[in-house]
Amino acid sequence: MMRLVCGVLVFLAAAFVAGADDPYRFFTWTVTYGPIYPLGVQQQGILINGQFPGPRLDCVTNDNIVIDVINKLDEPLLLTWNGIKQRKNSWQDGVLGTNCPILPSGNFTYKFQTKDQIGGFTYFPSTGMQRAAGGFGSLNVYQRPQIPVPYAKPADDFSLLVGDWYRASHKVLQKALDSGSSLPFPDDLLINGQKYTAFAGDQGKTYLFRISNVGMTTSINFRIQGHKMKLVEVEGSHTLQNIYDSLDIHVGQSLSVLVTLDQAPKDYYIVASTRFTRKVLTATAVLHYGNSNSPVSGPIPGGPAYGLHWSMKQARTFRWNLTASAARPNPQGSYHYGKITRSRSIMLANSAAVIGGKQRYAINGVSFVVPGTPLKLADDFNIAGVFTWDSLPIPPAGGSPVLSTPVVRFNLHDFVEIIFQNTENTMQTWHLDGYDFWVVGYGSGKWTERLRRRYNLVDAVTRHTVQVYPNGWSAILVSLDNQGMWNLRSAMWARQYLGQQFYIRVWTPEKSYANEYDMPANALRCGKAVALR
Repeated sequence: MMRLVCGVLVFLAAAFVAGADDPYRFFTWTVTYGPIYPLGVQQQGILINGQFPGPRLDCVTNDNIVIDVINKLDEPLLLTWNGIKQRKNSWQDGVLGTNCPILPSGNFTYKFQTKDQIGGFTYFPSTGMQRAAGGFGSLNVYQRPQIPVPYAKPADDFSLLVGDWYRASHKVLQKALDSGSSLPFPDDLLINGQKYTAFAGDQGKTYLFRISNVGMTTSINFRIQGHKMKLVEVEGSHTLQNIYDSLDIHVGQSLSVLVTLDQAPKDYYIVASTRFTRKVLTATAVLHYGNSNSPVSGPIPGGPAYGLHWSMKQARTFRWNLTASAARPNPQGSYHYGKITRSRSIMLANSAAVIGGKQRYAINGVSFVVPGTPLKLADDFNIAGVFTWDSLPIPPAGGSPVLSTPVVRFNLHDFVEIIFQNTENTMQTWHLDGYDFWVVGYGSGKWTERLRRRYNLVDAVTRHTVQVYPNGWSAILVSLDNQGMWNLRSAMWARQYLGQQFYIRVWTPEKSYANEYDMPANALRCGKAVALR
């Protein structure tokens, strides 16, 4: 009998361990204003725990992240987790369509899981134009020990947050946008909030560089003097490991490269410069060999000699590594996206609309107005008068642009083609919360159905942000398997702020925790939802 009891206890203990929660990581972040000197003169920045940029958040696949955010600003605040899918949990997305903002002197505790993801991501404030003052940082998700990545462990890894910067405060920029003006050309370019910084390594060793474009408006080109870069990851997807001299990275995008310190022991320039701009802004850092006694020398390496066509050709070389393990123990390419029948196809056209004599930006002629009540709360509590269902014209219709708050409905597990049509002579970038998607095609001119024959239906890379070249198009395929209310927006923040966004509702009538979690007990209330419980 004792043997039987002991055996049962051992079995139960093993079952308990096997069913135990994934690890939890707890943080407290206090968000304040503070003096920063990115361009050599004092500015008011947005700091997290006194840091600019904010703390680097490192975690492991499937970790549960608990972050108590305390707002010490004089204005409402939300943080969004750019590229984290928030599986079944759009309540934690941190945008005004799903969350009430954290009021001054208030706090909110985010609770989310980095479910089935590996890669380099970012976070930033999503309210107003606060992103122009800081509050952003790196969010790196490492693999679990049992899941191999397709390259040897690097000696170290570095996070580089590259972005354009303004001398004017975010409040001044926001006031200018509210008055009907366009965002001016940036004043400079920064790497990790500085004009000059350094990264050190040992000769002969290999390092991982995670580069993110956290800017407001400009694409950048990244390169390292005298060194080749091996691309290994794009926004959570392992790629074919092609070698590059330089890489274009568009607003909101992230990628990771391996760099081997295989040159003579000295210091080398790390360079980021703006792309497709008449005035080229440049920021530099230093790659320092540990046994170097020689400072950087020679001219700063120039960017690519070619423009948009070169950049588009490079983008097409980013390919999915079909044999690499995903965050689960199966190959990335085990999901054959190119053989799935489309449920629906939609075209989205951006425009610089003028409404009421003021600059706005629109999608299919509709410029989004952020309501006082989050769409997610309004939908769950059936609050009328907050948004309109399916009022976004698809395909784009003619006529004068209008102000509206559209939500486009999809069914859970729809497989959707989205074509982003850019009729402007400027680069665009688009981001979808809650998902990654296959970027199956880029092109110039107007998209037509015959261009589907050019799609990459085998090994297109999956990512969460896609660029659309001037007077061109980009096509993506996305499996809508994540129930919730999700923001589809321009990653160029002034355009998003002035209306170039909308929300999709992915839904099924079947109520189940397998599809979506309930509203968290600590969810904030605002607008028409203040009195609801």
